[in-house]
Amino acid sequence: MKENPMLKIAKIFNPYRGLSREIYIIALGRMINAAGSFIFPLITLILTLKIGINKTTAGYIVSVAGVMFTLSGIIGGKLTDHFGRKKILVLFNSLGAIFYLIAAGMGTSIYIVPMVIFSGFMLGIAGPASGGLVADITTPKTRDGAYSLFYMAMNVGFTISPIIGGPLLKHYLWLLFLLDGTTSLIAALLILIFIPESIHKTKEKLGEDRKFEQRVEGSIFKVLLERPILIFFALVMFGYNFVYSEWSYLYPLHAAKLVPSNGSGFYGLLVSVNAIIVITMTPMVTRLISGRKSIARICLGGLLYTVGFGMLGFINAVPFMYVSVTILTLGEIVVTTSADPFIVNNTPASHRGRMEAVLPIIIGLGSTIGPTVTGIILKFTTIGNTWKFVGLVMLVFTLLTYILYSYNEKINNKGKVTM
Repeated sequence: MKENPMLKIAKIFNPYRGLSREIYIIALGRMINAAGSFIFPLITLILTLKIGINKTTAGYIVSVAGVMFTLSGIIGGKLTDHFGRKKILVLFNSLGAIFYLIAAGMGTSIYIVPMVIFSGFMLGIAGPASGGLVADITTPKTRDGAYSLFYMAMNVGFTISPIIGGPLLKHYLWLLFLLDGTTSLIAALLILIFIPESIHKTKEKLGEDRKFEQRVEGSIFKVLLERPILIFFALVMFGYNFVYSEWSYLYPLHAAKLVPSNGSGFYGLLVSVNAIIVITMTPMVTRLISGRKSIARICLGGLLYTVGFGMLGFINAVPFMYVSVTILTLGEIVVTTSADPFIVNNTPASHRGRMEAVLPIIIGLGSTIGPTVTGIILKFTTIGNTWKFVGLVMLVFTLLTYILYSYNEKINNKGKVTM
């Protein structure tokens, strides 16, 4: 007897069934926050077109804001592990929102700049608290579904924000700040009302299957030295981010070369394809890879990145850009939904906040230097050859992922690490 088609569709969402109420609320909050994320994506245009700052100075301001955001994450990680997740998350998310609301009343004044920087600093402090909270209220069995749900929810939100933000920028800058601040406050309010403090869970006695999540004493650096696999993992993800950064740098340049009359429009269409695939395919991909070990899944994602990005070095035609986007987006889903569960499963509960702050610095450096490196290469060769270089880099880091997987399996068989 054939299975009911509706039942087949329902099974796709099995990874999201049985999660705690808190997970669904956090996912809703993240979607609302992402839907109202107007300022950060448009910050360069706000500084140059609305406030009248020259491009060089605007670049310095964005860099300063980025450094402040990174430093605030380190502070937030320490505060999160000491004072609790909910307190830090609600307090600093709200403070960040308040700075945006203040900026909403400033018109196009230069004083908007410190408001944006202060807001980013506060939101950066809140970041590790959010990650620590999720880690506390999930288990290894539910984390794949939870992080996949968060990823999908945020992408739904990020699909909405540019549709609203772009048209409002020209005449209603104040409204962008108002909406961004308001959505941040709504997300914080959801946490305040519906999510209990979770730091007490870090003191719970865990079973043998979760022994690497049990509390330990010492600094975050001591923990990392005792668990080198987390350092190796961060370095591998550095490479993945290096390659993925070309989605927002080399990809639009290639689109402009293929369609000189409307390169930005063509790239925008490719971005839409990426968003549609993420929103529609994440549940199915999560179900297909569920149960497989995180590093093995990331290795698969690396192969998809290698093909998706690398193929552009050999095929130079518009239709194949859509094929490329499809392949690399599937890789994005696999990698993004697998990385956080691995880190959490191998991080002591006592250091979750600090780990949420430190590892992203290493991983994020890949996104920072990726466009710089390929920009230099473009001075000496073609876009096609640059894509070949990107594909080769991804292949190397995929092989390193496989080596890490083999290393992890070897130690796992001795009962020393998880997943």
